[in-house]
Amino acid sequence: MPKLDKAALEKMLSARPAGGDWIKVGMSTCGLAAGAQEVYDTLVAEAKLLNAAVRVEKCGCLGMCYAEPLVEVCVSGMPRVIYGKVDKAAAMRIMERHVAAHELVDGHIIHRGERDAR
Repeated sequence: MPKLDKAALEKMLSARPAGGDWIKVGMSTCGLAAGAQEVYDTLVAEAKLLNAAVRVEKCGCLGMCYAEPLVEVCVSGMPRVIYGKVDKAAAMRIMERHVAAHELVDGHIIHRGERDAR
């Protein structure tokens, strides 16, 4: 399998599925072992509590097991971001700050893509 370089990663991150803002939580074995289910449940509850127009979805391996649980966030007008080592408190900050207030959450950013022009 060829190595994924920065250009390929940027291309992959720039592909946005239709249908509005979304959050994906890596729910592979390594993610689950690191606490991804609690992170997913927290994001779903916070989205409901804040009445946020964002889909919270489960996804497979993102390839960075060392940084699990991983959360990828795609919000209109914001850079697409992958957060790592996310726990319940960080998940709440991601929902309150990144999704609701349109501010990045420092301390957990693994990758920051280009700003979304939607």
